[in-house]
Amino acid sequence: MLGRYRLLEQLGSGGFGVVWRAHDELLHREVALKRVWLGPDGDSERASREALATARLSHPAIVALHEACAHEGAFYLISELVDGETLARLIAADALEDEEILEIGVALASALSHAHERGVIHRDIKPQNVLVPDPPERQRAAQTLLVPAKLTDFGGASLVGEAALTRTGDVIGTLAYMAPEQSDGREVGAQADLYSLALVIYEALCGVNPVRAATPAATVRRIGSSLPPLGRERRDLPAALTQALDRALAPSPRDRGTLSELRRALEHGLKPQLQDAETPDRTRAPRRVQLPRVAWLAGAAALICWQASAGRWGVALLALAALLPLSVLPGELGSRRLGAAWLACALAPVLGLVSLAGAFPALAGQAAGWRQRAALAALGYWWLRLAEPLLGRNLWLAQPANTPAHGAWEGSLSLSAAHVLAPALTLGVLFGALLWGAGSMLLPWVVRGRSAAFDLVTVTVWSAALAAAAPVLDAGLSAHAAHPSPRGAALGAILGGMIALAARALRGPV
Repeated sequence: MLGRYRLLEQLGSGGFGVVWRAHDELLHREVALKRVWLGPDGDSERASREALATARLSHPAIVALHEACAHEGAFYLISELVDGETLARLIAADALEDEEILEIGVALASALSHAHERGVIHRDIKPQNVLVPDPPERQRAAQTLLVPAKLTDFGGASLVGEAALTRTGDVIGTLAYMAPEQSDGREVGAQADLYSLALVIYEALCGVNPVRAATPAATVRRIGSSLPPLGRERRDLPAALTQALDRALAPSPRDRGTLSELRRALEHGLKPQLQDAETPDRTRAPRRVQLPRVAWLAGAAALICWQASAGRWGVALLALAALLPLSVLPGELGSRRLGAAWLACALAPVLGLVSLAGAFPALAGQAAGWRQRAALAALGYWWLRLAEPLLGRNLWLAQPANTPAHGAWEGSLSLSAAHVLAPALTLGVLFGALLWGAGSMLLPWVVRGRSAAFDLVTVTVWSAALAAAAPVLDAGLSAHAAHPSPRGAALGAILGGMIALAARALRGPV
């Protein structure tokens, strides 16, 4: 074929064309060669779209395209040859352990994130389009990169900046794996791929696709309906994992979360299994502290009552103001419980004691979900502000001149309310907390780990923006006299930038 490829064996055929295992006589390697007929019954647009989409991508979990061309009435796609099985066959044979399924899910989530960042929406995620390479021993022998799975067939992809493959109202994809908006013929985006990926993982873990019915018509009726919770089918799986997958299968795209959130849930689902396999019982790492929200609130109430019973009504009022946000603080990913990560907010006043409070947004920016990052940073700012009168020190902002001494207000509810708490309830403090929350929320998108030089520039801009905006908000929106620049804003911003770069280097790129 094409004066270069010697056909060895036919691997498959269908409406898409014919695929062979072939030998590249020029580069002396085996490849997969797909031939798509360009005649009246052919699908030349799909073939060219697959070539255009795949050419944009370079990821270990995506089958690489080597060459594409039209020749003598046919379109040829020459791509990487993957020795292995489709995920569909492995699911049918019940040949995968849960750990292998989660590893496949992590690889596919990473591949789709890569594709979406480059303007490619796959639109046909299904087990038949996932290739699972042979076991690691054979991969090493072939000197190939070890990956648990590879995504293929971008013939139905949607490309940003290219003409639409389908007209409005047309439907492309596989019925049993379509997102509801896709089956309705509406425009689809990254959330449709997220839905299909979650459905594939659900099927791999249970052996059954909950959408597929006996007939196409019955399958259509199930699309968009609430699916049986995965936790009911697999009670042995971690609750955070099953809830994250259930969330990704929500009928409405806006309720599904994000690919990065699903990927983190899959990675967290792997950790207990890896610990069980590799860590002796006596040295096993303890689980993170997660308690019902009511337990944390009961502890906070006990602290407040203790201070009140000791006659320190002003301190009790400050403790109430500091701990009240626990009632709305986001829970752990995929769980209604409240983790102990919020205790890290105490680092904000601790850093303030050494004039480095400005570094706290970078620390809060290491939390998993964007809600957690924003909430932790805002709560840290709030605790920093309340700690100033409690400790009698300027940790960030200068206290109002009429603030009474600690000994005067700690036992008085009215003095603490009027002269300690009220000055903290200003627009300056509110917008300062929002500034820190927004900065921490955006940090993972600012420092991505793909280019050290680019990350250095972006984190410098990020740190400088937080340091510069803080005094503007504090001085311009405060009800009191204009404050000087917050204590430790510049040094803290420098330290925060270093923390962000170091943390990304340890975690790897996204």
